Amino acid sequence: MDGDGPDAILDRLNSLYPKAIDLSLDRVRGLLADLGDPQDRLAPVIHVAGTNGKGSTIAYLRAIFEAAGYRAHVYTSPHLVRFNERIRLAGRIIDDPALAAFLAEVEKINAGRPVTLFEVTTAAAFLAFASVEADVVLLETGLGGRLDATNVVDSPAACALTSISLDHPDFLGHSLAGIAVEKAGILKTGTPAVIGPQPGEAAAVIAARANELGSPLSRSGIEWTAEPEGEGFRYAGRRSLHLPLPGLPGRHQIDNAGVALAVLDQVNGFTIKERHIAEGLGQVEWPARLQLLKHGPLVAKVPAGTALYLDGGHNESGGLALAEWAASRRALGSLDVVLAMRATKSPATFLAHLAPHVRRFRAVSFMDGSAWIGAGELAALAEAAGVADAKPAESAEAAVAELAADPPDTLLICGSLYFAGKILAQNE
Repeated sequence: MDGDGPDAILDRLNSLYPKAIDLSLDRVRGLLADLGDPQDRLAPVIHVAGTNGKGSTIAYLRAIFEAAGYRAHVYTSPHLVRFNERIRLAGRIIDDPALAAFLAEVEKINAGRPVTLFEVTTAAAFLAFASVEADVVLLETGLGGRLDATNVVDSPAACALTSISLDHPDFLGHSLAGIAVEKAGILKTGTPAVIGPQPGEAAAVIAARANELGSPLSRSGIEWTAEPEGEGFRYAGRRSLHLPLPGLPGRHQIDNAGVALAVLDQVNGFTIKERHIAEGLGQVEWPARLQLLKHGPLVAKVPAGTALYLDGGHNESGGLALAEWAASRRALGSLDVVLAMRATKSPATFLAHLAPHVRRFRAVSFMDGSAWIGAGELAALAEAAGVADAKPAESAEAAVAELAADPPDTLLICGSLYFAGKILAQNE
């Protein structure tokens, strides 16, 4: 086993547990204890949960901290192209030798015990973060919050909850209140709780939990606001700032940037000026979130006048965010969509928001098997939602080529982060 790369180690570890997801803290706490509890030896931690926007919020925080000269460790999931993307050490994606070394240490200490892959990689991330100096740790939950493997940091500097909506019902429940209970499980006694825009049912659950814990609340629309203003947006919290629009497109990104700024209002020990914020917002990178593709074989299939976007949005909130983006671009011309979606999602609610803005729709069953909704079924749902020209396609490549024959002004590929990752791997 000596000299194995990270992929080989991950494959071995992935075979130790029959379930891909099993929400619990017992296994990961035991593993971390055997590793010397590296999660207790970290720089100040900002812990972020939510259904939509948590990755973007972390991306804004990282960009702003780095613009101000601070070194940030970052843990996110899932990855799009390479597993290494999940772990950033002091600003850089972890390299293969370092990742393999930390995974090998976890594998050795775990000694063949049942453990999920996410628990293994979370433990490896904590080992890495405890081994390399940094100023702040940005930690994203994988699924839920209360029983998520990341929820083992007892005293974070701040916790943040981005927008909550229905997603992963098999694990988190079928009600907004139940999901909010799980997400609010990351809140800690006395730790500032920054809350993004929430539906009323979720907002009430979060507020009740924060009050139980004595967590100071900083809520969108109450303690802080982030609203479009002129060519930029206005943030009003502990300070009032007029800023350029975030580098990630879409109205919802103002909300995500607002959560990041409200977090910065709550954490101590950092000197972050308005120019650092403006620079970070402009330089932010978060792939497959309304990402404009510029290179690759798919880009080569469309004429120069067509903008080709990629987005991993896959639930109702994602469909609403894409619909708002599409509405804002209506003056720029026609929009065609290529969609692939996993069978665990609810395409009807996703399409209900997006369909009114779409000229033509092509559905792809991305992979064989029951994990993906059939292309014919997706096309029928799009037609039922109001898209007159909705058809199945054999592949994303075939769909793009067909639509490019009568090119739209904007072409959007969306529906799944896994699907988006495969597209991005071939079109970076």
